[in-house]
Amino acid sequence: MEEWNLQQFEEASKSPATAAFYLYTPLCGTCQVASRMMDVVEKLLPEVKLGKADLNYHEEVAAKYVVESVPCLLVAKEGREVEKIYAFQSVPYLYEKLS
Repeated sequence: MEEWNLQQFEEASKSPATAAFYLYTPLCGTCQVASRMMDVVEKLLPEVKLGKADLNYHEEVAAKYVVESVPCLLVAKEGREVEKIYAFQSVPYLYEKLS
């Protein structure tokens, strides 16, 4: 998954296709599990624009989207934030949310 900044996410989210921005921190154990799940989802849904960012270096994303914890998945369609997901329950759950 490609590293994005705030501008890249906002550009990707303007398209009619679904865009998702995975937010994490490297020392978060839950984020490590979520990262593996996102890698699988990325392969299953190549049409979804996916990017990720380490929130330690992108505080502006956390401020703008009021991110309360990590891992967090921001899902957008046609330039609008559709959903903010904190509980990455399973790969099938994420697949359903993004397809």
